[in-house]
Amino acid sequence: MRAAKGYGARRLLKEFPLKPWSLSGLTRLLKNIAVTGSSGRKPGSGARRTARTDANIETIEQLVLSQEENPGTHRTIREMARETGISAKSVHSIVHKDLRLKCLKKKRAQELTEANKLTRLVRSQQLLRQYPQHQVHFIWFTDEKLFTVSSPKNPQNDRLYVPVGTKKKQVAAARILRTRATFSKSVMVSVAVSSLGSTELIFIDPGVKINGAYYRDVLLSQHLLPAIRQQSGDFFIFQQDSAPAHRANDTVEMLRRDTPAFIPPTLWPPNSPDLNPVDYKIWGVLQERVYRTRIRDVEHLKERLVEEWAHFEQSVIDGAVNQWRQRLRACVLAVGGHFEHTF
Repeated sequence: MRAAKGYGARRLLKEFPLKPWSLSGLTRLLKNIAVTGSSGRKPGSGARRTARTDANIETIEQLVLSQEENPGTHRTIREMARETGISAKSVHSIVHKDLRLKCLKKKRAQELTEANKLTRLVRSQQLLRQYPQHQVHFIWFTDEKLFTVSSPKNPQNDRLYVPVGTKKKQVAAARILRTRATFSKSVMVSVAVSSLGSTELIFIDPGVKINGAYYRDVLLSQHLLPAIRQQSGDFFIFQQDSAPAHRANDTVEMLRRDTPAFIPPTLWPPNSPDLNPVDYKIWGVLQERVYRTRIRDVEHLKERLVEEWAHFEQSVIDGAVNQWRQRLRACVLAVGGHFEHTF
């Protein structure tokens, strides 16, 4: 309208009375357009930088990069601010705007030797060849996990707000201390899942060591295999990891005899929780849901596990199983190394 009709600031205000414009603001904007031909700000305009100087940017960059090869030395924005005397707001701006960096949380992973990597590579390739997508739906993935009464939640961000001037010693112990038993009681749970469904949670008898005999006579014969047959009928593929009880000769012989098909220990990649859907997805989701409620004792823990498993969506299991071949391919691309950070 300025170019076509020659409208000035006052005329624009009359034409658009509902706009939150001011006369001085419009005057400056029109002047800027007349001088520069643009409504944008000139480079270097605005408030002068006082903290985001080249020297301070270099200092923060050195602090950030020095943490890369030193595990456990990560400094937060506030810690870098205290160390350098630069305000936390300025440090945040330097990291995100000048250095264009963002912070990622490291994850735990299995340590892999070169021999582990080679075996993972070879067996992932074999599994991809032997089990095409249409057969994956018939695989029952199994695993065991230990759940403790004490929540495994990280207390790093468990904070408490109190009035300014309050000292820690003035706060009630129950409010500021997060207690945890030295040796938390626990329960061991086993389960099998597939695209066809899932078994119930199987609780391992207290104090029992899962050796080959217990695994065959109790877990397999009494629980896992009957439940799988009930849902799958005459054909299914049984999977297990390479735990000692699983790869025992008697166990392998039993599975050869009593299952239509199974993935033998010689084919399953070692040190590979990142390739078992129960490990890389199911346990994590179940754990997160169970500990939304504070657990009182072992019996309450069992109740919570059963309750949450009863409402566990098959869609979550399907999504985890559908990732299996993708993860095998990722393992091959990583030459048997770590790849879970890509998911």
